[in-house]
Amino acid sequence: MAATTQSATGAAPSGWEIVVGLEVHVELATDTKLFSAAPSRFGDEPNTNVTPVCLGLPGSLPVLNRRAVELAMAVGLALHCEIRPSVFHRKNYFYPDMPKDYQVSQYDQPICSDGWLNVPGEGRVGIERAHLEEDAGKTTHLGGADGRIHGAVGALVDYNRAGTPLLEIVSRPDIGSAAEASAYVEELREILLAVGASDARLEEGSMRVDANISVRPAGSTELRTRCEVKNLNSLRSLRNAIDFEARRHIGLYEAGEAPVQETRHWSTDGRTHSLRSKEEADDYRYFPEPDLVPLQPDPDWIERVRAAMPELPAVLRERLCAHGADTADAQVIASRGLAPLVLDAVAAGADAGRAVTHAVQNLALDGAELLEAAQLASLVQMETSGQLTATQAKTVLTHMCERAPGAAADPSAIAAELGYEAMDSGELEALVDQAIADNPEAWAKFCAGESKVAGVFVGAVMKATRGQADGQAVTGLLAQRRDA
Repeated sequence: MAATTQSATGAAPSGWEIVVGLEVHVELATDTKLFSAAPSRFGDEPNTNVTPVCLGLPGSLPVLNRRAVELAMAVGLALHCEIRPSVFHRKNYFYPDMPKDYQVSQYDQPICSDGWLNVPGEGRVGIERAHLEEDAGKTTHLGGADGRIHGAVGALVDYNRAGTPLLEIVSRPDIGSAAEASAYVEELREILLAVGASDARLEEGSMRVDANISVRPAGSTELRTRCEVKNLNSLRSLRNAIDFEARRHIGLYEAGEAPVQETRHWSTDGRTHSLRSKEEADDYRYFPEPDLVPLQPDPDWIERVRAAMPELPAVLRERLCAHGADTADAQVIASRGLAPLVLDAVAAGADAGRAVTHAVQNLALDGAELLEAAQLASLVQMETSGQLTATQAKTVLTHMCERAPGAAADPSAIAAELGYEAMDSGELEALVDQAIADNPEAWAKFCAGESKVAGVFVGAVMKATRGQADGQAVTGLLAQRRDA
């Protein structure tokens, strides 16, 4: 019998495979809600962003948000989906924070179908569909554990979120590990940010993940009973929930039992807990929404959306790698949204290696995304020409981020303001010679081939110049004197 403990890598125990499909709910970045003119904003006072449509009051009629449709199409195109005619349905269920007791959603005719996403370092995951729907409100339970209804003594309902436009992106069950699921969500989030569809903040709920998890014997193609873990709001929770559920399922099978299809909740105690039996489509009594006509984007509209889309993260990473960035650095730069800045700076004459190094090591700062490519190119050129040392360039870059955007972030002006001037070569040579004279034992070791002791001399020169010397220039002078 296979062991039920997982390996250190998080892979399935020997003899078993994990099968995961993800449903990612994304709040679209529109000014107003999906079917009304109420503001769609996070963090406002409870129950202030509501209209009769949000509350489902008699006589109120929905009007579809055109911008939400365009964002849904942009995401679908980025995921290689077909954009198809679609129909809105009423999905009926009782929910205390859904005032109409039904949700307007797309059912068997979604706007986006049959796409795929390449997950870096993993493989291709199929996209079954991406459909538009309205979000529910938010209920806060008082007195219960983890904010759950069990043990609560009361509840508060906020309808501000009710009617917020959602895009639900449903993958096929092509994901085989918690790590792959996490990488899929990360790549999807980067795409959402790139096309401007959402701020995709897991911690604020504008991006939420439901994971459908099952296991099967290794080598099998069957799809066994799955359980859905709802509303995972961090990548860590996603990975831990998948691993826990996989172990739970395997334990049941190895004990001669089987899991039941149900919806479960991931708790802070590191376990999933049963919420309710898993509903099927028939349970929701879908029927077409009588107050909305079918949605049929014409080809010209779809092509206008396609033409307005920016380069996607995968393309930007490829371009960065073509300029010499390694895969890991390209991933970091793209995830920070800095790939266009770096690529445009290189096109403006910046040394690619230094631009990449700054983006990876020195631009995890507020304001970095506001820098102009010409400003970054100018800074890199000042550094590579010897006008600034690497340390000085880093300091100037910090000031640039604080002052961006605009002319105040000009690196030449900031360098002059800080008193950074290129050091006279004769002065630098004299300081190197003095450092050698002051450290004869270290010099003997350096001449004998112990290159690490060069730091003794570089440190001495840096101290004497208050950090204004160029460390690479100092190292070069040391090599010249050793080889003379």
